Amino acid sequence: MLGGMSVLGLSGLTLVVGKLRENGRNLEHRIRERTTDLAEANTELEKRNQLIRQVFGRYLSDTVVANLLESPERLKLGGERRKITILTSDLRGFTALSERFPPEEVIHILNLYLEYMADVINHYQGIIDEFMGDGILVLFGAPIAKEDDALRAVTCACAMQLAMGSVNEKMETLGWPPLEMGIGINTGEVIVGNIGSEKRTKYGIVGSQVNLTYRIESYTSGGQILISEQTFKEVRSSVEIIGEKQVQPKGVSQPITIYEVYGVRGRYNLFLPKEEEIFFPVPQEIPLLYTILHDKQMDNPVFSGRLIKLSAKGAELQADIPNEIPHKLTNIKINLFISQNSTQGSEDIYAKVLEKLANTRSFYIHFTAVPPALVAQFDNLYKMISQKPN
Repeated sequence: MLGGMSVLGLSGLTLVVGKLRENGRNLEHRIRERTTDLAEANTELEKRNQLIRQVFGRYLSDTVVANLLESPERLKLGGERRKITILTSDLRGFTALSERFPPEEVIHILNLYLEYMADVINHYQGIIDEFMGDGILVLFGAPIAKEDDALRAVTCACAMQLAMGSVNEKMETLGWPPLEMGIGINTGEVIVGNIGSEKRTKYGIVGSQVNLTYRIESYTSGGQILISEQTFKEVRSSVEIIGEKQVQPKGVSQPITIYEVYGVRGRYNLFLPKEEEIFFPVPQEIPLLYTILHDKQMDNPVFSGRLIKLSAKGAELQADIPNEIPHKLTNIKINLFISQNSTQGSEDIYAKVLEKLANTRSFYIHFTAVPPALVAQFDNLYKMISQKPN
């Protein structure tokens, strides 16, 4: 009996052990299945995240998208106060120029230009906050702040201006006149975060420093980079300046100093080409009318004057009445009367006032938008007078 019980007990133990082994194999199989499922789920999640980055990366920067994917709580509305460097750029006279071309061609040109600029901005880790027609708003220091935000912003601006050479090579092949861009940079405290509603949200910035950046940019002529005093303080050891001006932007109670950038020394070593403007007297002075523009709106008064000298990109004008000389950095609209005894003015020409000549009625301008027909006339006239023996 004891022997029978021993045999029975051994058999039962064998059955239990077998069952445990079978359960173990089943558990291992289920674990492998779970592991495979988890791996597939992770792969699928990664593919989905890549798709989200690819799709939304066209509307937001990769940095912003990555931050949102890693920390979804950042999608909540609200912002924080922080110091950043803001860059804004704008094509000079593009609106007036685009009115002469079919909309499809304008969009093609604009996309080509923005593609070049976006590549440069991404290279210097700027965050493109917004495309506004031909304008770009770029952030350095949000959502992630770095010690060299201001320096990278100025370097990025230099690289953007240098990239305009490649842009204009494309413009020439497409039959467009060259484009010129102005850039303004400012450093200051803003509110940065998610702005809008639960249904429609935008990652952006608000504050007076944003407005000031736009004002600084409005003072630029084509090819220029102007920075605020606060930005200059951040980068003065690495950036070379070729001029400074005191201005009083709209909405600012006291005059401010803005600085024109020539280049960046050190590891970046980027410098803008120096172009000396030489003004040659025209064979016969050209009568004209000009109107002063404020915030792209025209004042009513129309003043008369004459074009007396011409350069490659500008001219020297002479006002008929001394107290009608526009202020430095003012935008003006010009109509020339090229044909003698003609009462019909030319198409609108847009320009920025560079400086007034002391004790005279003359002032220099930089052309920002010239009709194609006049571009050809100006080019031919400039070649003739610049090659004429002294």
